[in-house]
Amino acid sequence: MMEKTFAKTLSANDVGETDAHMGGILVPKGDGELLAFLPKLDPGVLNPSAWIECSTPDGQILRLRFVYYNNKLHAPKGTRNEYRITWLTKFLRESGAKSGDTFQISRENEDGPYRIEVVPARAETPAQEDDGPVRIKLSSYVWRRVH
Repeated sequence: MMEKTFAKTLSANDVGETDAHMGGILVPKGDGELLAFLPKLDPGVLNPSAWIECSTPDGQILRLRFVYYNNKLHAPKGTRNEYRITWLTKFLRESGAKSGDTFQISRENEDGPYRIEVVPARAETPAQEDDGPVRIKLSSYVWRRVH
């Protein structure tokens, strides 16, 4: 089987630059391919979760939690209905992750271990002063499949 890799450009909130409480990296509910890549969670259960073992580039084995916060479906006053990967704070801090860097998670087959890494963003090229067209840098903090 071919290796699958998914990547997410990290936001300031993902890496703790906003000093807000970090609830993990958001996994979009509408991304069926990414959700199929991660452990299956039962939406009939309140806040189901699964631990996933991941190896890091330096050979450490980390346990991350993949959770479906779904109290909106189970409690009258529930507000959450989202998937997240949690227990990443220490790894991101030790990796020196910054907003704009990329978090990647890979797996070769369904039974194999996951691998995670942070890929630093490329250094920005200095802007040239001229009267040419204006360049606008568009950024997206959504997940994408890496081919």
